[in-house]
Amino acid sequence: MSKPTVLAAAPDQEAAPASHITLEEFRDLLTRLHPFAAALGIEIQDIRHGQATLRLPPNPANQRLGGIVAGPMLMGLADLALYAAVVSATGVPESVTASLTINFLRGAPAGGIIAQARVLKTGRMTAGEVLLLPEGGGEPVAQVISTWSVPRKTA
Repeated sequence: MSKPTVLAAAPDQEAAPASHITLEEFRDLLTRLHPFAAALGIEIQDIRHGQATLRLPPNPANQRLGGIVAGPMLMGLADLALYAAVVSATGVPESVTASLTINFLRGAPAGGIIAQARVLKTGRMTAGEVLLLPEGGGEPVAQVISTWSVPRKTA
């Protein structure tokens, strides 16, 4: 007689780990330690364990010739989004970007851009990805892969 099959809980039914930082704590962290982030005008919309959603609001100053959002603005948005995801997963705000590769898929139309970041692996070297999407919907305008150096926490 065979043993009954035990089914594992579906991934969406498992409790997600708690974020190491709240939305308000992250905003405060940026104000205290990373004031340059305010210059970009990026809005922090959501932070969960290993995930973050940020928004670059429409601003003519973010555009380049042809009326598309400039690449450096997209890179700054992606870097900050993954920083939020890394801090939420590791609890280490001293983490720094080790590498960032951006694949521009199409011109980013003038208007808001949404960054959806998620951590893929945590550890001393933490890896993640970001999709950049037009705020009104549509296909991604860029995809980013990044690694982060996460210093060991000192007790």
